[in-house]
Amino acid sequence: MITCDVLIVGGGPAGSVCAWKLRRAGLDAVVLDRATFPRDKVCGGWITPQVVADLGLDIDDYRRARTFQPISGFRTGIIGGHREIETSYKRVVSFGIRRREFDDYLLRRSGATVMSGMPIESIRRDGARWIVNDAVTAPMLVGAGGHFCPVAQRLNDDFDAAGSAPLVVAQEVEFAVDPSAAASYTTAPEIPELYFCRDLRGYGWCFRKENYINIGFGRADRRSLPKATAEFVAFLEAREKIPRLPSWRWRGHAYLLHGAIHRRVVDAGVLLVGDAAGLAYPQSGEGIRPAIESGWLAALTIAEAGGRYTRDRLDPYEARLRARFGNGGGARAVSSMIAPRIWAPLTTALLGMPGFVRYMVLDRWFLHAHEPPLIAA
Repeated sequence: MITCDVLIVGGGPAGSVCAWKLRRAGLDAVVLDRATFPRDKVCGGWITPQVVADLGLDIDDYRRARTFQPISGFRTGIIGGHREIETSYKRVVSFGIRRREFDDYLLRRSGATVMSGMPIESIRRDGARWIVNDAVTAPMLVGAGGHFCPVAQRLNDDFDAAGSAPLVVAQEVEFAVDPSAAASYTTAPEIPELYFCRDLRGYGWCFRKENYINIGFGRADRRSLPKATAEFVAFLEAREKIPRLPSWRWRGHAYLLHGAIHRRVVDAGVLLVGDAAGLAYPQSGEGIRPAIESGWLAALTIAEAGGRYTRDRLDPYEARLRARFGNGGGARAVSSMIAPRIWAPLTTALLGMPGFVRYMVLDRWFLHAHEPPLIAA
């Protein structure tokens, strides 16, 4: 039996940042994940300068052997429409990363003991300690395993294992582009392209990251996802954004938008972080920054508890989440993918206005440029 101070289930950004901060606070953290890193992870994959600051990321070191694509603008439009708006910032406002590389880097940097290739088979409580798979024991457990995290299921008696909750579902594909065929993709590497559904229940993207391209589509209606994804790809081909290609191997995932349903995130000796806590931004569905910041806040709360992991000593974590992310009930418009249908015609018209696109859609909903990094908050 391996013994540690904190056992983290899930080695993505939320779990690895939590482990990193715990290690810096002098606590022994073990990360358990069913995958073996580096592993493929479907994700549009970009991070803002605030995330770089929160991570203390050494850009020169990171980009030596990894993809790190500066982003200085966006192109937006409506799927099936003919007008596109290009927003140029004339400065770097974000960076494209590959999750396979990014997650592996963060996990290695955390310094935690990693037990990979180990799916969760059992979680039980023995007095003041947790025992997982009859192999690891700790007084503190952190659920960082995504929407279907087994720790989240244990903490929430009414957990929707069947997936009938209002989830965002997405399909994505990412592959290397032969430099000799790069001209076949008209999407500029520094300008990702975002295209919204007319009913405002989803959007797609086409994003080149140096020698890779990522194409994906997310929607708040799982039944219509395959058809809507096919229509989006046909739109890209018709606009000559991408060449006509043979069938791709799509990869899918699902997650909650913050505030979609109530999920318990705290109890005695246990916290949830990232997608396990349902923290993806409701305006864009982006989850990397909420994952990283929730992992940080969880580690801070655990360190402050001083080894006494009662509910009352962990409650400050939930208060910190509310202070940082709100209750998830803020303005929901175009990219929240759950906007009321009555607003669709108006918002579709607004998407044709460059000022609205820049200052509301991009600056506030996608980049959260108005929010300082957690380290400075």
